[in-house]
Parts: sequence; structure tokens; C-alpha cells
Amino acid sequence: MKRRTFIHQSGQIVAGASLLYLGACANAADNKTTKTTVNETEMPQELFFKISLAQWSLHRTLRNGQLQNLDFAATARNDFGIEGIEYVNQFFKDKAKDMEYLAEMKKRAEDNGVESLLIMVDGEGNLGEMDDAKRKISVENHFKWVDAAHFLGCHSIRVNAGGAGTMPEVAKAAAQSLGEISDYASKAGLNVIVENHGGYSSNGEWLAGVMKAVGKPNCGTLPDFGNFCIQKEADKCIEEYDRYKGVTELMPFAKAVSAKSHDFGENGQEIHTDYAKMLKIVKDAGYSGFIGIEYEGSGLSEVEGIKATKALLESAGKMIG
Repeated sequence: MKRRTFIHQSGQIVAGASLLYLGACANAADNKTTKTTVNETEMPQELFFKISLAQWSLHRTLRNGQLQNLDFAATARNDFGIEGIEYVNQFFKDKAKDMEYLAEMKKRAEDNGVESLLIMVDGEGNLGEMDDAKRKISVENHFKWVDAAHFLGCHSIRVNAGGAGTMPEVAKAAAQSLGEISDYASKAGLNVIVENHGGYSSNGEWLAGVMKAVGKPNCGTLPDFGNFCIQKEADKCIEEYDRYKGVTELMPFAKAVSAKSHDFGENGQEIHTDYAKMLKIVKDAGYSGFIGIEYEGSGLSEVEGIKATKALLESAGKMIG
């Protein structure tokens, strides 16, 4: 056989074999059955939402000094493969106006390809305060966190709607406070969002009513899967609102969502909350933003609890489609 003929025929054989191989791969892909496990690598394109990490999930690690606030962004990305973060003001409480510190926080997030989403604000006074002078101080205390969130590139600050009084009284005061903070935040293009966070706010119907009373487009909610204890005694919940009803009532106003977790069974499911049921409620409401991991359990370490919650969000999310 001549060399030219041999090369030509060899090329045809190789090309034919390649086509057969590609065809086999295509058939295998067509016939493949997708299996979801809690250990499956995250495939964001298959989920209707993105996953973020609430800083509170690492509150013990932060408080004992094993993790610094400035390292939170890198930890979220490098340890958990998470691209969105939710700060808690308790971990940089005296830095709201420290522009050098905030600039470093912003740089750390950008360097790690992480999006700063919101600041959860606590300890700045009750927005449902009956005393009008005290209520105004509480309102003004939140302005600096609006400014800090805007500088960091966040879309929202999360606030609380607590207060001492009757349900209608606290609702009226909270709505007035939220309206005033929302007006201030609107100048920076920020949202003011309220979490179901104990007391009246854990009553979904009550908080939805407050949202309607405020009636501003940049005032909304942060539905949390697990914060529906209305009344406690000796750290034990004695009155709890139905969590699925509550999330359903709050989702029309949602600008963020919190996936609270405490305890997991051997099958990787959270034993207090049906995540598939919750995620269907979230999806049916038309939400497609970030859902934040907020692990608060003690059965697993904070690191393992975050990983278990992330795996559950991925598997349940893919099941919902």
C-alpha cells in the first residue's frame, strides 16, 4: 500500500471511530437518569435560586476569635463555595462609620468574588417603641447602617419590628418607623427588610399587615424558615406560629430568604422543617434571588452544619426544579 493511501484510510478510520464515540456519548446522555444526593456538587443553573451564607451561622467561631469579621468573605468562598454573604452588625458594631474598615471589608469581598447582600442590624432600639422620642432615636440609629450597607454594595439592611404594647399599637409604631427608615434608604437605592424574629413579628399575618401599612416599594420582608416562636418561657417556645403559613404570608413582600436549620436526620433532612415544602412556597411566590444559610444548631459543628444545610438546599432545590 502506498504511504498516501495508508494515511488517507487511517484518517477515515479515526474519524469514523470518533463519530461512533460521540454518538455513543450522546445516546448515553439522552438515556441518563439524574440522581440527586446531598453530596452532589452544586450546579447553580439547575436551581431557581442562589445560595448565600448568613454570618450568624459562624457566630460562635467569630465570638471566640477563631474567625475575624474581615475574613468572613474568604471563608464563605474558600471553605463553602458560596458567592453571597449576609453580614451581622454585631461583629463590627463599632465600625459603621469607619470608612477605612468598611473599605477593607468591601475589598475582601471583591477579591474573593463574593457579593455583599445585606447587613442584619440588631441592638439599635425597638422600631415598635411606644415612646415617640425613644422610637425616633431607634430610627436614627439605623441610618448609619443604611450608609454602611450602601458603601459595601448591599441591597438591604435587615431590621426588627419589636416593641412593648398591644398588637395594633406595636404595628402602628413599627410601620411609622419602617416608613421613615425606608424613606432615608430610598435615597441610596436600598431596601429595609424585616425578619420574623420573635414576638409579634413571628406572626406572619401581623407582619404582612405591617408591610401593607408601610406601603413602600423598598420596604419588605426576610422570611426565615424557623423563626416562628411567638412566646417563650425559660428558653422554651410555648406558642409557635405555623411556619409554612407564615412563610406563605411573608413571601409576597420578600427581598431575601433565610434557610434556618438546627438538626439533621441520618437522611440529611432538617428534622424541624420540610425544605422541599418550603422551597416550593418560595418558588411559587416567584422568588429567584439568594437564599441564605443560617445554621443555629449544636448537634453539628458550625462548619458541618453549614455544609449540611447547603447540601439540603441543593438537593431539595433540584427536586423542586
